[in-house]
Amino acid sequence: MTIPNASLAQAQDLLDYIDASPSPWHAVRTAEQKLLAQGFSLLEESERWKLVAGGSYFVVRGGSSIIAFILGQRSLLENGMRMVGAHTDSPGLRLKPKAHHTCERVDRLGVEVYGGPILATFADRDLSLAGRVNVRASGGFETRLLRFDAPLLRLPNLAIHMNREVNENGLKFNKQTELPLLLSIAGEHELNPFKRRIADELRVDAGDILTWDLNVYDTQKGAFWGADGEFIADSQLDNLASCHAALTALLATSSPDATCLCAFFDHEEVGSGSAAGAGGSFVSDVIERIAANTGLDDEARRCALARSFFISADMAHGYHPNFPSSYEPDHKVMVNAGPVIKSNVNQRYATGGASAARFIHLCESAGVPWQQYAHRTDLGCGSTIGPIVASRLGIASVDVGSPMWAMHSVRESAGVLDHAYMIAALSAAFRDARTG
Repeated sequence: MTIPNASLAQAQDLLDYIDASPSPWHAVRTAEQKLLAQGFSLLEESERWKLVAGGSYFVVRGGSSIIAFILGQRSLLENGMRMVGAHTDSPGLRLKPKAHHTCERVDRLGVEVYGGPILATFADRDLSLAGRVNVRASGGFETRLLRFDAPLLRLPNLAIHMNREVNENGLKFNKQTELPLLLSIAGEHELNPFKRRIADELRVDAGDILTWDLNVYDTQKGAFWGADGEFIADSQLDNLASCHAALTALLATSSPDATCLCAFFDHEEVGSGSAAGAGGSFVSDVIERIAANTGLDDEARRCALARSFFISADMAHGYHPNFPSSYEPDHKVMVNAGPVIKSNVNQRYATGGASAARFIHLCESAGVPWQQYAHRTDLGCGSTIGPIVASRLGIASVDVGSPMWAMHSVRESAGVLDHAYMIAALSAAFRDARTG
């Protein structure tokens, strides 16, 4: 398989984006840096907005959700909005508030399971921590981003001599007793070496550390693989690959006719029910403020929404030839064969016949292939932010994604061509002149 240089460059930029973003808070910071470099202006939710026609802006909520938009050259009322949504969080392990404890002279850190990770994939990996820490400051506290670059933690497997049936029964961990991560051999005098490490990294006193939100991540960087380097492997492809594709498409959009918006939410993996999640008011608040700044009253804003289109971009299940019985026989989607339109009659996805047709048209206009996916009827189907945002805003919506393998593993895989295809399709969406 021959991979165009442009596709390789886009895939490498994706890997760089993920490797710079080991937590949702870092993912938003990385996106901020890209937006600022392209001339986007930061808006604060706590201040009044003054938007300029044709301007480019972004706003952050909770440090882990971000919405960026470009005001269109034509009327918001007449042309509506072109919106893409994705999520910044990935399933995994998060540190408990009182994480450090000693067991038989071994220092360990207690973790909680976030979302639905494949826990076995965290075993025997070079793990570390990233996220944010709140430290005491004059007048209250301040929040600092933290990342330990070097491997700090490990979840060693139990030897097969003590777990003889592991290959027959699978690797399983008790979430309470067998998931604490090993940190060090306990010292005789130091009560909390972990808090000291945080203090040293942030250059603060250990006593000034108040709270943290810390994510366990795999320190191995992303890589190309395959006979022709046609695949990529990294953590958090679900769903930072969709964030990167949408952001890349937005940054490449110049002077669009319709207002274009990207919304990247936290907490999708745990249901989106938070102030920063898709189930909160973030996107509707931003849209209302955009409408007010462009002179639309409430009824005109509703007219604009009726002329809008929302694409929920989340990764899709690529066909795995080793497990053929896990897939709907007539809906096998292949890696490196194009964006996937995801459908479910029980509304686990937001796709309808008309919205699917519209996305097909976008793919054809961009010159990229497309695929359709339905889950096996006898298996429970996952969901996305699509139905949540569609129901909150009442706009035409479609669920799409790039096919991948090992979804929710600490090390996932996807196709180089698919990422380029998705960028092209989302770029076409931002250029789409159709209304209603």
